[in-house]
Amino acid sequence: MRTAERWGDACKHFQLARKDVMEKKSQSAKAEKFRELHRGSKLLVLANVWDVASARLVEDAGFRAVATSSAAVANSWGFADGQQISRAEMLTVVERIASHVQAPVSADLEAGYGDSDDDVGELARGLIAAGAVGLNFEDGTGESQNPLYPQERQVQRIKVLREVSESAGVPVVINARTDVYLREVGDPASRFEHAVRRANAYRKAGADCLFVPGVRDREAIRQLAKAVDGPLNILATPGTPPLGDLSRLGVARVSFGSWPFRAAMGLFRKFLREVSKRGTFAALEAEPIPYADLNKLMTD
Repeated sequence: MRTAERWGDACKHFQLARKDVMEKKSQSAKAEKFRELHRGSKLLVLANVWDVASARLVEDAGFRAVATSSAAVANSWGFADGQQISRAEMLTVVERIASHVQAPVSADLEAGYGDSDDDVGELARGLIAAGAVGLNFEDGTGESQNPLYPQERQVQRIKVLREVSESAGVPVVINARTDVYLREVGDPASRFEHAVRRANAYRKAGADCLFVPGVRDREAIRQLAKAVDGPLNILATPGTPPLGDLSRLGVARVSFGSWPFRAAMGLFRKFLREVSKRGTFAALEAEPIPYADLNKLMTD
């Protein structure tokens, strides 16, 4: 190879390496920014998304971060919820979303799509490669007889997430979820202490935020916020107190899961039933986004 060609190849490799370093620095800065959003006095509100269009709408509305819903993504790809979609397919959607928004992106990655430490390590590396800076990581197993991972095992899995992300230079924000309430594990009287014990163990293992879905009672939320050694994430569902009340109760982060997606699908089903039964289509007249506005949002 001639000297000029060798020099050109060397320059190309240097430029690619420099670009990779700059992108990693930018991603690391986004991760730190996302972590800070959990520490302020203002409630972090995440309107969960399932594709680029919904993510761009969230960002355009002024939300400070974008978070995916695993159930919504899975359903939109033709899968039932509960880790029926593959890790690769889920991360494909995450990467597509992260490349089309400027805001930090957190991905709901269920229980990791694999049990072993190697599986968890691959999950962390895949998340970072996709451009996201945070993830939901749950302790539910999907098994009726053993609905939760043993606490010690889940602690180890969270430690792996933390170690791999730190080694990669991107301090991923881990939102550790415990499904004690959501899966109605054990006697109702024992659930509070059980959830707190798990949440605090996950925090000690390296989690940044603790997610306890399935709780709507104001006093239970207040007590959880006091007992959990870190920012508390509550899932908004019918009957959940308003955002202002959640903030006053000590909640740091609130998310909506698949509810927005299901509401959108509900409107579509209403339209379909109206068309098929009556031949009218008034359901579509409520609040459609103008064609030009949506197109502009996708090209800005």
